[in-house]
Amino acid sequence: MRIASVGQAVFAATLVALGILGLVTGDFASVWQAVPKGLPGREALAYLCALIELALGAGLLFQRTATPASRALLAYMILWLLLLRVPALFTAPTVEVSWSGCAETAVMVAGAWVLYAWFAGASDQRRLGFATGAKGLRIAQIIYGVSLIPCGIAHLYYVNETAAIVPAWLPAHLFWVYFTGCAYIAAGVAIIFNVYGRLAAALSAAQMGGFTLLVWGPMVAASPKDSFQWTAIIISAALTGGAWVVADSYSGTGWFTVGKR
Repeated sequence: MRIASVGQAVFAATLVALGILGLVTGDFASVWQAVPKGLPGREALAYLCALIELALGAGLLFQRTATPASRALLAYMILWLLLLRVPALFTAPTVEVSWSGCAETAVMVAGAWVLYAWFAGASDQRRLGFATGAKGLRIAQIIYGVSLIPCGIAHLYYVNETAAIVPAWLPAHLFWVYFTGCAYIAAGVAIIFNVYGRLAAALSAAQMGGFTLLVWGPMVAASPKDSFQWTAIIISAALTGGAWVVADSYSGTGWFTVGKR
C-alpha cells in the first residue's frame, strides 16, 4: 500500500463508492449531472465513467498503481471541469448553481492535483514540473481556496433550503446557515492569500465532514432505500475526501503561518 495520508485513503474510498453508485444506478452522480440528458450513448458513458472512478479509486491505494492513477484522475477531473462546468459560467453566469456546481468539481480537481504532485514520477517532473512538487501543491491549494468561495455564497443564496437540512436538534438554524457560509468564504480567502492556510484548509475539510455525518448520515439512516440520499452522502463524502487531501498537503507547515511554506 502507498498511503501518503489519511485523506488519500478517504478520497480513494469515496471514488470507489462513486463508481459503485454509478454502476448501480446507471446514471451520473449529481456532481456530473451537467451531462446533457439527450447526449447519444449517455447511459453507456455513465457506466464507463463509473468503471473509471472505481478503477482510479482502487489504483490510488496501491504502490505500483498510485502514480498512474493520480495522473489519470487529475486528467479525468480537469476534463469534466472544463467540458461540463466551466461552460455554464459563460452560458448562465447569473445562475448561482453554475458557480457552486463548478466549485464542487473544482474541490475534487484540487484533491486530485495534490495526489499527482505527491506521486509524480521523474518523467512527469521533467515534462510538467510546474504541476508537481511544491509548485503543484500550491496550485492545488489555490484552486481549492477559490472553490470554497462559491460554496459559501451558495449557503447565503439558498438560505431557506440550507436551513431546512440543518439537523433538528441544533438551535438557531439560520445562524448555522450564515456561519457555515461565511466560514467557507473566509477559509477560501485565507488559503488563496496563504494566511493561516493550513488551519483554514483543515477547518473547511472538517466542516464538509460535519455536513456528511450530521446532515446526510441521518437522512440515509431514515430512508435507507432512497437512492437520492445515498447519492448525496457519497458526493458529500467525496468532497470531504478531496478537501482532506488538500488539508494534508500542508503537512509540515505551521497552523498559523503567514505567507511562507
